[in-house]
Amino acid sequence: MIYVENKDLVIPGQVLSDDEYYSGRGTFKENGKVCSSLMGLVSLRNKKIRVIPLKSKYVPKKGDVVIGKINDVRFSMWDVNINSPYSGILPAFEVFGREKKELNKVYDVGDVLFLRVVDVDEIKKAKLGLKGRGMGKFKGGIIVDIAPTKVPRLIGKKGSMINMIKDKTNCKIVVGQNGLVWVKGDEDMEQLTKEIIHLIEAEAHTSGLTNKIKNKLYLAIDGELPPEEVEETEEEFVLEKPKLQNFKEELEEEEKEAEENKKEKEDKPNIAEVIEELKRKNKKDNTLSYGDNSNNSFILNNK
Repeated sequence: MIYVENKDLVIPGQVLSDDEYYSGRGTFKENGKVCSSLMGLVSLRNKKIRVIPLKSKYVPKKGDVVIGKINDVRFSMWDVNINSPYSGILPAFEVFGREKKELNKVYDVGDVLFLRVVDVDEIKKAKLGLKGRGMGKFKGGIIVDIAPTKVPRLIGKKGSMINMIKDKTNCKIVVGQNGLVWVKGDEDMEQLTKEIIHLIEAEAHTSGLTNKIKNKLYLAIDGELPPEEVEETEEEFVLEKPKLQNFKEELEEEEKEAEENKKEKEDKPNIAEVIEELKRKNKKDNTLSYGDNSNNSFILNNK
């Protein structure tokens, strides 16, 4: 038997279900009952019950992309704040290889970078790197801080939410999995985007959020509601791997076009051959005369 519904707010120790359900993240079992181990929102899926925390700290994981701020410059590394109780370091060799350079002339205290978590040790210290598309130092813009658990909702299914905000505000937006978001655009649009991001964070658990955000964007920018509503499904938000572009069709199209051009050239008569043929005819029946003017054009006169 289940005692709660999907997206219900629960507190630590609250009984959620009997033994019929499996205990997932954020829950524990006691006396045959599944109970919540934290304050958060219930998630029910395939007889598995879990609780998503309302507030949480970022725990680094290998492969994550994060936004970090340089706290200190040491002899062979940068100390980076990654919005976590656990520290992050960017080793010099991850930037220069074996080349030696003065670290503070490349990145200094206060610089904000887009990084990847290369490895995490046994005490959760994150080793960071810059290999990957778009990695490096941010210039200008503002940083918005949200709960890391709300990052998937900010991005939306297949990037639907974040792309809608980008398109409407014309802002560049980069989202770190550690809950830091970089926004750059016109000053007014930066502030509007910040408000929108915080609204998504506050109401991530509510249904119809995409429509609400769309309406707010249109009212703030255009002064009127959008022409039509967005139909949304919001049960599960999963970050998908970027799809690789398929160049096969483009290559086939180019080859086809090249073949057609080649055939067209072959079908066109050769001017030199045409002239020689006319000369031969002229000599043979003496009915045509041939002349060549200074503009390299050819004149055929009937006699």
